[in-house]
Amino acid sequence: MAAEDASVPEAAAGTEHREPYVVRVSGDMDLDHVGELRETLAAALAQAPEGAEITVDLRNSSFCDSAGLNALVDARRQAVQTGHVLRLATPSHQLLRLLELTGSSGSFPLDATVPG
Repeated sequence: MAAEDASVPEAAAGTEHREPYVVRVSGDMDLDHVGELRETLAAALAQAPEGAEITVDLRNSSFCDSAGLNALVDARRQAVQTGHVLRLATPSHQLLRLLELTGSSGSFPLDATVPG
């Protein structure tokens, strides 16, 4: 998994309070890359203003294992605790199936497109 601008999530549209922040993910979200994914999501949550939405752009990621899913679930939990919303945009069929199989499909708002 490679995250573009890993240390600074990209603001999709301005810096308004409710405007989404976008974290772009590419490659696999698996055990080999989960550390980078966790760091990137934590940075987005730390930098986004209270109440902001953080969108995880998954257009360029086609695989997610249990480690990747755990990172997303942990980030979602942290988002809820800090007043943010963590959204998944353009998840792969494989990730949608994984969310369904684990009972996590209702945990994330899902978007067919990426804002901005």
